[in-house]
Amino acid sequence: MNSDPVDEAARAALDGRLVVFPTDTVYGLATRPDDPTATARIFDAKRRGRDLELPVLVATLATAREVAVLDDRAERLAAAFWPGALTLVLPRTEASRAWDLGSGASDVAVRIPAHPLATAVLTVAGPLAVTSANRSGEPPATTCDRLRDTFGPLVDVFLCDEEPLGSTASTVLDLAHGRPRVLRRGDVTSEAIERFLPSGEALLDSRPSS
Repeated sequence: MNSDPVDEAARAALDGRLVVFPTDTVYGLATRPDDPTATARIFDAKRRGRDLELPVLVATLATAREVAVLDDRAERLAAAFWPGALTLVLPRTEASRAWDLGSGASDVAVRIPAHPLATAVLTVAGPLAVTSANRSGEPPATTCDRLRDTFGPLVDVFLCDEEPLGSTASTVLDLAHGRPRVLRRGDVTSEAIERFLPSGEALLDSRPSS
């Protein structure tokens, strides 16, 4: 009897192997975040340096609080935009402090995606390190055929949508280093974010969209 594809993807990720699944923004390349051998596989598969950190996706706000420290601003933004296309860079908790996600160890980029397959995998597996499924410098793949052509045997499980996904990544907002700063523009606009910040707290200059 065939195994459930969601369970298969979750088991593979928990074993430290690489899986691909759709999010509400782009396809994600994922594995468990607490195993440095596993996260190294993501960097190798993407042919990406370690100058940027791998984001972590979670299924619930309670799990986000286990991974990251949410201040009042983060709680307000999470209530407004999660599940959705806003990634929050926040201080790590003791539980995530030792995770090898890239260049830094003091903060973590976290979000709850609004896609049923992503939610299903994350509910079974728990938090996963997830980055866009593409080679570094190339646009994210939007179809399963393209994903298989790109990664081949490096990925153990491809969990795909029937229709092509979009190619716009999430907005990334840094709340871990003082005043809020948009590090990457995406579907959630700066104007929308500012409506949920404390009165008088404006965003610092944003980087261009990528």
